[in-house]
Amino acid sequence: MQLKDYFNQVTGTGVLCTADANGVVNVAIYAKPHVTDNGRLAFLMRERSTYRNIGENPSASYLFMEAGISYTGVRIQLLKQDEEEDEELIEQMTRDWISLGADLSLGPKHLVFFRIEKIRSLVGDGVPDLTWDLQ
Repeated sequence: MQLKDYFNQVTGTGVLCTADANGVVNVAIYAKPHVTDNGRLAFLMRERSTYRNIGENPSASYLFMEAGISYTGVRIQLLKQDEEEDEELIEQMTRDWISLGADLSLGPKHLVFFRIEKIRSLVGDGVPDLTWDLQ
């Protein structure tokens, strides 16, 4: 299964882990990432701890645990590549569960792109049955 299809079909909970320049770790609940055509992952980020950390330390880890009673999902090691400030693109990528007014009241957003460094199963060192592009 393609990684893009996986995130489009599976429900669950995502967690993004980052660390600042001093190694102080931050863990935050994050929605499923957007998977780009070239195999990168993109997250919309507000100007909070996770975003500040990525500015200081480009490494991150994303954990996705599928809904259900078993420990199924993926752990993905990431490296920040770049960032997009295009307001139209950010608006297109904003999921529709939030109203425009509520979204604006939460502050500015940034679209941050990551290269996948490694992907593993949620438990153990196994590799999930997913394909992705390490560019």
